[in-house]
Amino acid sequence: MDLAELGGFLKSRRDRIRPREVGLPTGPRRRVPGLRRDEVAQLAGASVDYYIELERGGAQPSEQMLAALARALRLNRDERDHLYHLAGRPVPPAGGGAAHVSPGMLDLMDRLAGTPARVITDLHVVLVQNPLAEALLGPVPPGTGPRAGFVYRWFTEPAARELYPPEDHERHALTFVADLRAAAARRGKHDEETRGMVAELLERSEEFARIWSRHDVAVRLMDTKRIVHPALGLIDVNCLNLLTEDGSQRLLWFSPVPGTDAVEKLELLSVLGTRDLAADPSRSAPGVIHN
Repeated sequence: MDLAELGGFLKSRRDRIRPREVGLPTGPRRRVPGLRRDEVAQLAGASVDYYIELERGGAQPSEQMLAALARALRLNRDERDHLYHLAGRPVPPAGGGAAHVSPGMLDLMDRLAGTPARVITDLHVVLVQNPLAEALLGPVPPGTGPRAGFVYRWFTEPAARELYPPEDHERHALTFVADLRAAAARRGKHDEETRGMVAELLERSEEFARIWSRHDVAVRLMDTKRIVHPALGLIDVNCLNLLTEDGSQRLLWFSPVPGTDAVEKLELLSVLGTRDLAADPSRSAPGVIHN
């Protein structure tokens, strides 16, 4: 662990990034060509005072904060690993919730500013999402590892299913399990994350055990979904997937289904953002979205 070197490394990385590369405005009165400390703090979800302390070498960041900093500063894999070593933290596994998201994947997501988009692992753990995705799907759930993933919560937490209408639940359950079987095969039988996740789901969910026994397998690349928004009601979207070369991560983005009112609803969502829409008594509130 070398916190002084960590502070210098963080400063050097923010100096090289131009605001436009991370979706920030480039005002005429900027004193530095790179990012300001408050901008890095904003991108990483940290307070400005805490980030300043990191650059001074006065704090040891958590693994979650390191993952957020790596994404905010668009670090490549070698730089990300170096960041963890300087902080005295173990480098996270490839499929975990703190997994490295390539700068290219983040750049693509940034270019989808007017479209709900998120990056997830092959076990459906959300790594990062844009504001429209949070407005449509809800905040990233707490926790780490496969248990924080949507597939695990789908079969263990009834509230997770409020995202879709009940009549669509069986279809989504079949799709999730087929996709999970493909991920488990790709990772191999010695992968502890998938082995543990499947074993727990087989024990906790009769539905999962029934579907798992079918041995269906399919990597989800595109799907049409009906999403239940707490204030805007049903929104028909096409969910498209772009997979990394090794299949360990995917970029999801959601576009309105032609011929439906989803276009207007997503436009309204972009204006209202993540405000508590259900607080508006003039709108219906069919349920609170948890993912």
